[in-house]
Amino acid sequence: MNAGEHVSLWGLIQNASLLVQLVMLLLLTASVISWVMIIQRGLYLSRAKRAMNVFERRFWSGADLNQLFREGNARAERGKMDGVESIFRAGFTEFTRLRQQGRSSSPEAVMEGVERSMRVAMSREQEKVEMNLPFLASVGSVSPYVGLFGTVWGIMNSFRGLATMHQATIATVAPGISEALVATAMGLFAAIPAVLSYNRYSAKADWLLTSYETFAEEFSSILHRKVHSS
Repeated sequence: MNAGEHVSLWGLIQNASLLVQLVMLLLLTASVISWVMIIQRGLYLSRAKRAMNVFERRFWSGADLNQLFREGNARAERGKMDGVESIFRAGFTEFTRLRQQGRSSSPEAVMEGVERSMRVAMSREQEKVEMNLPFLASVGSVSPYVGLFGTVWGIMNSFRGLATMHQATIATVAPGISEALVATAMGLFAAIPAVLSYNRYSAKADWLLTSYETFAEEFSSILHRKVHSS
């Protein structure tokens, strides 16, 4: 039983040097924050994709643009509007405002204002879609090296301790090396989910942003025809 206690994971962590314990604490904190962000990003991106599909079905069904705008007013007032509908509202709001100015705004000036408003809305949506992804990338790339630093430090301590012993055996070296290797394991534990999630969510974010840009171009073409036909 005693041997089992000595090789338990918690026992290895307790017996590690202070610096190695700090490295483990840092990696554990990074891992916990990463998992919170992974879950949050997954929920947000799924919700954004679902909202885009719902809005585009309504938009391309031939619904009146004014009606679509009015339907979103309540959500906009509550601040619960994201994604492609925000881009639509930014463009349509500017289009309506400039059209109401009458002859003081030429069709070219109207379209320039509309495209500028949609670009600003696109930038905001890009920030929302890509939020926390840089942190996941950092955890994925740095954690293994932080864990390796803890391992190297722990092994150095183990071999330094051997210098004071007259007879060194594998039994005397093994506990110290095992403690040090836990840091590497924790580094990989933090890094692997972060890397996998970053790759997956980056692909989803790119797909969403491309879809937003496509919608903005198509909507701009619709408004271009509308402003030149009147």
